[in-house]
Amino acid sequence: MQTIGELDPLRSVVARMRESGRVALVPTMGALHEGHLTLVRTARAAAEHVVVSIFVNPLQFGAGEDLDAYPRQIERDCALLEAEGVDLLWMPDVETVYPAGFATRISVSGVSEGLCGKSRPGHFDGVATVVCKLFNQVGPDLAFFGEKDWQQLAVIRTMARDLDLRQPRFDRIFGVPTVREADGLAMSSRNAYLTAGQRAQAASLPREMRAAAAAIEAGKAVPGALDDLHGALVAGGFASVDYAELRDAETLAPLDALAGRPARLLVAARIGRARLIDNIAVGPN
Repeated sequence: MQTIGELDPLRSVVARMRESGRVALVPTMGALHEGHLTLVRTARAAAEHVVVSIFVNPLQFGAGEDLDAYPRQIERDCALLEAEGVDLLWMPDVETVYPAGFATRISVSGVSEGLCGKSRPGHFDGVATVVCKLFNQVGPDLAFFGEKDWQQLAVIRTMARDLDLRQPRFDRIFGVPTVREADGLAMSSRNAYLTAGQRAQAASLPREMRAAAAAIEAGKAVPGALDDLHGALVAGGFASVDYAELRDAETLAPLDALAGRPARLLVAARIGRARLIDNIAVGPN
């Protein structure tokens, strides 16, 4: 596995890769876990060459968020990627991605509004900006993201479609189903923030989400099911619930009832130092 941190060598290596097949990109912020490695394996099955990026993006962290505390474990990450047969690790520093005088932001309206966009102002501008830069730097044929960050995936696909990106095209940006622990909790780098007691309590998140989804599918009114979900999470040990909403799976428009289209139940809740997000399908998908 090659590790590159400068732009010109990156483009030269990727150009040579493309001579012998398609290039897939898996963007990450490091602190890799089985969810990330599943993305890598999915990319490996779909393309001849796999590039993984590790870049902790300051633009997507707001005031008081965990940029400085975000887990960084580069040696371990490199060993994991080497074992998965990754061809190239793109690991630029902040000055390479955002050189002096950098003054551009990409804002994607609609799908970025509400949910995490409400509680983390500017977050998705930072996500769209850095992912567009990563796409332009690497020029992949395919890109893979986890479905755990469902709103993020919608923002990235919309950005690529609206800006007519060609590498990758918006329909070559793939979501990979959320990888979960044995008790159902979605794998996340932020799970490391939890104490043993908080970690046990956090397992109520997917359990109560499944119960709410089943209630909605059985005909319970959506507002009542969401209120019950909110109360169950607080009773189960979560300090607060940022949101618990039913949304159209594609447009992310709020739903008060199932409408015969794919829907997602999306939740963000806080426990200890961690803000955990998750989503599951509801109704026909």
